[in-house]
Amino acid sequence: MLIGRLGLEKARIPHSDRHGLVWLDRGRLEVEDGCLRFVTAGGGELAAGDYQIPHQALSIVLLGPGSSVTHDALRLLARHGCALAAIGEGAVRFYTAPPLMPDTSALAREQVRRWADPKKRMEVARAMYAIRFDEIVRTRDIEVLRGQEGARIKRSYQLAAQRHGVPWKGRNYDRNNPNAGDAPNQAINHAASAMRAAAAVAVASVGAIPQLGFVHEDSGQSFVLDIADLYRHDVTLDIAFGAAKEALKSGEPVERLTRQRAAKLFRQRDVIPTMIDRIKLLVGPEADQTGAPNEDDD
Repeated sequence: MLIGRLGLEKARIPHSDRHGLVWLDRGRLEVEDGCLRFVTAGGGELAAGDYQIPHQALSIVLLGPGSSVTHDALRLLARHGCALAAIGEGAVRFYTAPPLMPDTSALAREQVRRWADPKKRMEVARAMYAIRFDEIVRTRDIEVLRGQEGARIKRSYQLAAQRHGVPWKGRNYDRNNPNAGDAPNQAINHAASAMRAAAAVAVASVGAIPQLGFVHEDSGQSFVLDIADLYRHDVTLDIAFGAAKEALKSGEPVERLTRQRAAKLFRQRDVIPTMIDRIKLLVGPEADQTGAPNEDDD
């Protein structure tokens, strides 16, 4: 509960205290008398008002569409080590973030330590697949894991299509023309893009290194892709096939419907906060004490 400068004592700013995230859109982020404030005419998540922002207690400000930020606000955020990210509606796009990270390198150093050790790297990959498959995977061969993933995701497509009552003819993705597929295939593409944006927010907010993935390898966003894939079998497909069903009924553009559904489900299911928790579980300094599988597990 944050008190607005215009007497909105009951005003709520979308804020996750435990993770230090604050969501703002359709307004101006500025500084007055040394205090960070957000002025909005309404139309987004907040009612019209002039809100004070507790920047000392935040890790990252997520600034949505229709917003602007002053130079003074950037300086104040930098001084207190609070990151600022420009995002799409509901964090379905991640556009940019100044390199302002938590004032500790503990998680990044632990990520590097696990990534550089082949055995520990495989432990993290197995833990990621355990989260996705909801079971402990036995193999320690990454190619075998990837093969298991391919078979399971194919079945997940079929089940999601049945659940939402959407015709499904199989995955058809042309990298050179991603909009050439049918509505379900286009929706999967757009939902995956939205999930990558959410994962990028989570990775940036904890100061993890996006290039050092444990399953993905070549992309400069490999760790982001790893985290996004943790939600591929359930949330991503729920977004995609739900949007495809609506698009087939209404005739509205599937991309817009997918973004809207993604923004809604990200909030309802606390997707970004749970991503942050899972990053800490997988590669945080306390990961060995949180039940992540190790090479002695059978």
